[in-house]
Amino acid sequence: MKECSDGRLSTFSDDPYLAPFFETVRRRQSRAAEMERRLTRGAQSLANFAAGHEYFGLRPDGRHWSLREWAPNATAVSLIGAFSDWQEADRFRLERLDDHGTWEISLPAETLQHGDLYRLRIHWADGSGDRIPAYARRVVQDEQTKIFNAQVWRPEAPYTWQHGNVSHTSPLVYEAHVGMAQEEDRTGTFDEFRRNILPRIADAGYNTVQLMAIMEHPYYASFGYQVSSFFAASSRFGTPNDLKHLVDHAHGLGLAVVMDLVHSHAAKNEVEGLSRFDGTLYQYFHEGARGDHPAWGSRCFDYSKPEVLHFLLSNCRFWLDEYRFDGFRFDGVTSMLYLHHGLGPAFDSYERYFDESVDEDALSYLALANKVIHAVNRDAVTIAEDVSGMPGLAAPIDDGGCGFDYRLAMGVPDCWFKLVNDVRDEDWNMGDLRHELMNRRSDEKTISYAESHDQALVGGKTLMFEMADADMYHAMRKDQENLSVERAMALHKMIRLATLATAGHGYMNFMGNEFGHPEWIDFPREGNNWSYHHARRQWHLRDDPELRFHHLADFDKAMLELAGKYELLAHDPRPLFENNADKIIAFSRGSCLFFLNFHPATSVTDYAIEAPPGEYELLLDTDESRFGGRARIEPGQHYFTSPADGENTGGNRLRVYLPSRCALAVSKLPG
Repeated sequence: MKECSDGRLSTFSDDPYLAPFFETVRRRQSRAAEMERRLTRGAQSLANFAAGHEYFGLRPDGRHWSLREWAPNATAVSLIGAFSDWQEADRFRLERLDDHGTWEISLPAETLQHGDLYRLRIHWADGSGDRIPAYARRVVQDEQTKIFNAQVWRPEAPYTWQHGNVSHTSPLVYEAHVGMAQEEDRTGTFDEFRRNILPRIADAGYNTVQLMAIMEHPYYASFGYQVSSFFAASSRFGTPNDLKHLVDHAHGLGLAVVMDLVHSHAAKNEVEGLSRFDGTLYQYFHEGARGDHPAWGSRCFDYSKPEVLHFLLSNCRFWLDEYRFDGFRFDGVTSMLYLHHGLGPAFDSYERYFDESVDEDALSYLALANKVIHAVNRDAVTIAEDVSGMPGLAAPIDDGGCGFDYRLAMGVPDCWFKLVNDVRDEDWNMGDLRHELMNRRSDEKTISYAESHDQALVGGKTLMFEMADADMYHAMRKDQENLSVERAMALHKMIRLATLATAGHGYMNFMGNEFGHPEWIDFPREGNNWSYHHARRQWHLRDDPELRFHHLADFDKAMLELAGKYELLAHDPRPLFENNADKIIAFSRGSCLFFLNFHPATSVTDYAIEAPPGEYELLLDTDESRFGGRARIEPGQHYFTSPADGENTGGNRLRVYLPSRCALAVSKLPG
C-alpha cells in the first residue's frame, strides 16, 4: 500500500472526508490481498489461476473429449444426449475425482460430433435433475419446444483472426444491443450487426463499441441481465464464429469492443442456469434469503467462496482469451457492493460507504477481477456502473482502490431528465447544472453521458421523445414548424455538447439516440403481446433527408470530430463563467472555449466573457442550418478579445452574440 509521509493513502490524499476511514480502506485492501493468496497459494499468478475455462467444461483433449464440472453435493453425474438416447448409461457416467466435488469423464473423440446436444443428469441425496454444464461454451434453444441444451461446438475450420486488439485513451462509447439493432420486427444477428451497424458507428465518430446481452440468457426481455450460461455467447444472435468475426471486423475499423459483463447476479433458472446446480441453492450463491435478489428476482453470488471466485475470474479471462474483447462494463456494481443492493438508503454521507452494509467480499472480488483483466491485457478497459459513488472504484489497487479504469457518471443523465421533466426552462439553475456536470473525484476517471439504455426502458423515454413527445410522430419533417420539436432539437444538441465537453475522460451514447430515436425500449413479452416494435432501431428516420433526425445525427458527428481534433478529453474542463439570470454557462477545455445560452427566449449581444488575449475562430454552432437550427450566426466567424475597459479586474474579454437555446465552441488561433 502506498502512503504519504503522514500515513494517508496517496490516492485519497486530496479528500479530507476520507481521513476518518483510512483504517477501513487499509483493511479492505488487505482483505483483497489475503483472498488472492488464498486462491493462488503463492504458487502461481492470479491470471494463471483464472483459467478454469481451460480445465472445466467440455474440451477436446487429443484423441479424446474431457468433461469436468464442479458439483460438490452430487452423488452421481451422467452425460446424456442423442448419443445416449437421452438416457443414463454406464459409459457416460462421470467419476468423482476428489472430496472437493470435481467430476470428470473422458470419451473417445468419435463419441461426440460437432453440433451434438447434451446435458448433465445430476443426482443428489434427495433428488435429481437435468442441468446444462456451468462451463458450457455453446447453448442453444429448440425453436419448437423452447428447451435449452448445451451443444458440442468444434467446427472444422476454427476462426482465423485478422486484427489485433484496439484501445483508446479517450473512449467515445457507442452502447449497442445486437438483437435490437435491426429495423425489422425480429431479433438481429451478429452478422447483420457486423455488416450494417459497425460501419455506422465508425462513420459517426465513435471509437468504442459496448455490446450488451452477449452472455446467454433464457429470457430475451431481460435485456441480457438474467444470465444463465456465463461462458456461452447467446446463440439467438448467431454462432461463436459470427461473434468473433464481429469483434475482428470492429478492430479492423479501429473500434475497441467492450462487453457488458453481468457478475452482479444470475438467473434463477435451474435446468439452464446455476441455481440448485448440484441440488443445493447455495453452491454458487449465498444461503438463505441473502441468496435471492429482492428486486431482480435473481440469485446473488457468494463472493467469499474460492470456487465462485474461480468461476467468475475465469469468466473474465475467457471472454478476453476466446473472443478478444477489449474490456468490460461491469453491470450492477452498486448491487454487488451493498448488502441492501443500493435499495432504500440514500448515499448522503461518507459513512454509507464504510458501514456494515458494504459487502467487502464483493469489493475484494472486483479488485481481483480488475487485476486479472489487466494482467491478461494491460490495455483492457474496465468500467464500473455504480450509482452510489463509492470512493476508490476507479483508483489503483495498489493505492487502496478497486482498479477500474473508469466509472460511469450516472448522476449526469439523472440531472438532465429531471431538468427537462420537472423544471421550467426559465428556472434551470446554472450553478447546480455546472456542479453536476463537473462533480467527480480528481483521482478517478469517469465516462459521462446524457442518456443510456436505462433511461428509455419501459416506463421511460428517450431524451428526444421525453421533450417532444407525441409531436415527434407528425412534426419532424424539415418543412414543418413546431415549437415543441424545435425546443427538443435545440436542447438535444446543447445537452450532448455540454455533456461531452465537460466529461471527465470518456463519453457514451446509446444506439440510435444520437439522432433522437423516438419512443422507448421494450422487448417482446407477454405484457406487450410479444411485440418487437420497441426492440428495434428505426434507421430509416436517420437516413431520410426530409426528416429532422439526420440533423441531430450530423451534429453528433461534428461534435465528436471536434472532440477528436482538439483532444478535448485529454484536458480538464475549467469553468469560466455562469450567470443564472441569463441562463449562460461558459467553460474552457484545452484550446477551446464553450458558451451555452440555455435561456428559452432571450438572446444576448456582445456578451463579454474573460478569455486569453488573441483571435478566436468559430468551430461549432448548434444553431447552424445544417443541424436543423435557425442559422442566427454567420458561419466561419472570427472573434477578437479586447481589454476589459473600465474594469478593475483587468484581463481581456471575448464578446460574442449568443442566441437563445444555442451553444458555441470557439478555439484560439496560434500567434
